[in-house]
Amino acid sequence: MRAIVQNTYGGPEVLAETELPLPEPGVGEIRIRIAAAGVNPTDWKHRNGSIPYDHGFPATTGWDVAGTVDKAGPGVTIFEKGDAVFGMLPYPYEPGGYAEYATGPARAFATKPDNIDFTEAAALPLASLTAWQALNDTARLTSGQRVLIQGGAGGVGHLAVQIARHLGADVTATASAADADFVRSLGAGQVVDYRGTTISDVLTDADAALVPFTGQTRLDSLRTVRRGGVLVSLLGADDAALALAEERGVRYRSMMVQSDHAGMQAIADMAAAGALRAKIHGALPLAQAAEAHRLGESGKIDGKLVLIP
Repeated sequence: MRAIVQNTYGGPEVLAETELPLPEPGVGEIRIRIAAAGVNPTDWKHRNGSIPYDHGFPATTGWDVAGTVDKAGPGVTIFEKGDAVFGMLPYPYEPGGYAEYATGPARAFATKPDNIDFTEAAALPLASLTAWQALNDTARLTSGQRVLIQGGAGGVGHLAVQIARHLGADVTATASAADADFVRSLGAGQVVDYRGTTISDVLTDADAALVPFTGQTRLDSLRTVRRGGVLVSLLGADDAALALAEERGVRYRSMMVQSDHAGMQAIADMAAAGALRAKIHGALPLAQAAEAHRLGESGKIDGKLVLIP
């Protein structure tokens, strides 16, 4: 099979197309003929070594895949050959999405809804699971609560706004003025221009906040959450944030996305109902993985990037 492989850390140029043996599914695994592979910031952070691979080199990055079950390993009962599926390979230990085929635990996947194509399906898993696990599982957001979504037009953020609305929350999101109408269209009741406004000047009673940033933005976000509320950080913690959370009586939770069959099923159900959609910036051939990383790292894309084997 064709796959994108790197043998050292570095810039996009270290990604090279090569031939690899077809992987065999183990116990509880399925092999997917990949129709589309999602591109996420963690992909280029692993590629450049800012997040090291656990297994060393050679390495094939990518965790988000959508495609057709090609073979089921021993013990698999929920899928069979020919099923259309999408999901996230076990993060961060077992990447391999930038290829024609990948194997992974059957229960890391869900059936692809008929109303979305493989390209959109591949853009959903990692970012949607991050938002779902942050808002539903960690913050335990319930109907009528108020939530702050920082970066409401971003890869995680635009999906988090939709998920929060699906859970019945009142959403305040930050975005640029140019993205404000888009974020409102996703369900945000209030959109704050982060370039000209300090969020804690306009919001002080949030029940929860989802924050994919560090530094002053994270500190300002903490000041928006009421005493007894929760802030979910996607980028760890530092002493200043932990101290301010303790001072304000805010629960501080740092999370990393995990493979999750129930979460993937919830995402599939939302997508099937038309309540969750990924914004696609573009789809590139697998051979152009390096270009996809250049585009992603530029910070100038509008939505998710997808690779097509």
